[in-house]
Amino acid sequence: METLDSSIFDLSPIPMWIEDFSEVKQQFDLWRKQGIENLHEFLNQNKHLVIECAHKIKIIRVNQKTLELFEATTHEELYSNLNLIFKKEMFESHIYELEALWNGKTHFSSTTVNYTLSGKRIDVQLRGAILPGSESNFERVLITTEDITPYQNALRQEEKNRRLAESMFIYSPTSLWVEDFSRIKNRIDQLRLLGIEDFRTFLDVHPEFVRQCVEDILILDVNQATIDLFKAPDKSTLLRNTHKIFAEEMVETFREQLIELWQGNIHHKREAINYALDGQIRNVLLQFTVFPGYEVTWGLVQVALTHITARKKAENYLEYLGQHDVLTKLYNRAFFTEELNRLNRSIIRPVSSIFLDMNGLKETNDQFGHDIGDGLLRRVGNILSQAISNTAYTASRIGGDEFVILMPGADEANVQIMLQTIQELFNIDNQYYSSHPVSIAIGHATTQTNEQIEDMLKRADHHMYQKKKSYYQEILFNQ
Repeated sequence: METLDSSIFDLSPIPMWIEDFSEVKQQFDLWRKQGIENLHEFLNQNKHLVIECAHKIKIIRVNQKTLELFEATTHEELYSNLNLIFKKEMFESHIYELEALWNGKTHFSSTTVNYTLSGKRIDVQLRGAILPGSESNFERVLITTEDITPYQNALRQEEKNRRLAESMFIYSPTSLWVEDFSRIKNRIDQLRLLGIEDFRTFLDVHPEFVRQCVEDILILDVNQATIDLFKAPDKSTLLRNTHKIFAEEMVETFREQLIELWQGNIHHKREAINYALDGQIRNVLLQFTVFPGYEVTWGLVQVALTHITARKKAENYLEYLGQHDVLTKLYNRAFFTEELNRLNRSIIRPVSSIFLDMNGLKETNDQFGHDIGDGLLRRVGNILSQAISNTAYTASRIGGDEFVILMPGADEANVQIMLQTIQELFNIDNQYYSSHPVSIAIGHATTQTNEQIEDMLKRADHHMYQKKKSYYQEILFNQ
């Protein structure tokens, strides 16, 4: 007591209290006589007794730091306003202090909440110790109340941030995967130690490395959007069936990812193809990132998958429209021009062409209407599509009623076979649509030695024109 009565007590940088718990000890003795054994359970069932015990504690002395902490100018001001300092939160944690003393411990601690006289909330680390000589009666207990508000605020902010991060992960409309790539990092590091420099060539020689890395991925978690995207009933079902999601097309995508990682690109994105568990295709934009703090190990990475199937369908349709004739479904003149340029650059020879021009389309439109005329055009498109199916040839509509088949690598014999096929298909079609038969003028040509493709096309077009001229001359003759 001499030490505590000294100036050291008052000069301590930590708020200190000397309190008398003797009435609490007496209450303990009474409860034991009444047969109480489990104090924690007893007080939980009788919460008001916790407050009663707290009121049995008498304050003997506090130091200057205590007055400063609680914004009191005098001891009297502090003592007369304890009801402002110790509120409900304090009593909720007080049960643990009582339980420690009940169980024979001479030291206890807890984290609780107090208030200054001005009403400011402060978090305190409360520590208590029964002073020597008071073990039997609890007459002198030393209490310290360290202000840990900044620390607790930091913890609360951390918890808030954690919950926010969890909520963002769980409720994100984007499919999110949290994965462990550390095994892959170890594999890549081993290759560097072996002196591998050209990683792309290494993968060309050892394609099995990619599949080994796929098997090394550890999926730690996925969010609800992932479950929904891939039509899984729950998370466990999805994780059991990842082999259905990441089909063969994904191997090449993952190969390129590995190359990105080899080059140090731990944040990258690319388009990929996955599959839902019902078999439907999923075009996704894959965004890969290694979480901060895991750059060395790749132990925690995030893969975000944005569903872009609708966008890809739109892009593919626009691309289709750019190269196809909507009415006949054949290629259009723009594609025809590109294909000619490609064939001019190619070493493939010979190249053959078949020019086709519909006879009497204008007259049909004038007499029966454009709907009938469009029907004839669609029939021609269907016939030419059938004729070139399972070949490397292309059929294009290059004008209103003009069509061209380009036949790379085809000689005169191949052309004759194709002409026979086309004629047979037209005969069958005209039998079915006997009321509106299709008449076609056809010309063809095959590149000769050192002949330019443009010159070959002119010959085929001229040949077709001669057939068309003969058709109309015959009509005039028969009139």
